[in-house]
Amino acid sequence: MSFRRVFALSLLIAAGAAAAQTPQGHEAQPNAATPSASPVAPPSQAAPQPLAKAEADKAPSGLALGDAKAGEGKAATCAACHGMDGNSTDKTYPKIAGQNEAYVARQVGLIKSQKRQNPVMLPFVANLSEQDMHDLGAFFATKTSLPGVADEKLLARGQALYRGGDATLGVPACMACHGPDGRGMAGAGYPQLAGQWADYVQAKLKDFKAGTAWGDDTNARIMPEIARHLGDGDIAALASYVEGLHSAAADAKATAAR
Repeated sequence: MSFRRVFALSLLIAAGAAAAQTPQGHEAQPNAATPSASPVAPPSQAAPQPLAKAEADKAPSGLALGDAKAGEGKAATCAACHGMDGNSTDKTYPKIAGQNEAYVARQVGLIKSQKRQNPVMLPFVANLSEQDMHDLGAFFATKTSLPGVADEKLLARGQALYRGGDATLGVPACMACHGPDGRGMAGAGYPQLAGQWADYVQAKLKDFKAGTAWGDDTNARIMPEIARHLGDGDIAALASYVEGLHSAAADAKATAAR
């Protein structure tokens, strides 16, 4: 699907979200850095339709979907950087807890093939089979990404971009692909962003802005095209916003861990 159609669809989704009433029950809103920050009214819970089907989401013939139990045993080497449950403590390494299986398997495969350059990860994934990749993805998909904190000073701009985009810049709403609650769309190959470290998101957005693409298919071309329209201030605001984005389930887990 073309970028113009992505942008048009995102505006329709954002308009519907703005008109929707605040739903009851589990809601997604960013944590603020200070108690005085106003909570963000969540958009409609109706999920936007997938924009494209990622090739990596289709298991090769004869390949079973991931086995979370098998993945648990294979994830030991991941813990040093990403944490035992996928919640990294070093902000340079992404949280992969709650990430969808298809996206994890795809990214590991891209790193193994070196279509995505990551010299730190390469030695760890070099000998993984496709089944291993899906097993790891299935395991981390069972975990919950712990919420971070959004900078109150950046909250308004981050929220505006995430939920409504910016037509003057040619930037679509992030939630069109990553969902109102930031949990992504597994069927389309779009990743979860909710709770991700702002430092990591900011670094990746800057890479995308510089033209870095993770692969050579349709999905790989989306983010470089979007990020090139963002200024450094917008990147910082978006990164901060998604770190604070969280669900009621993540809140409950964080509270229980205290």
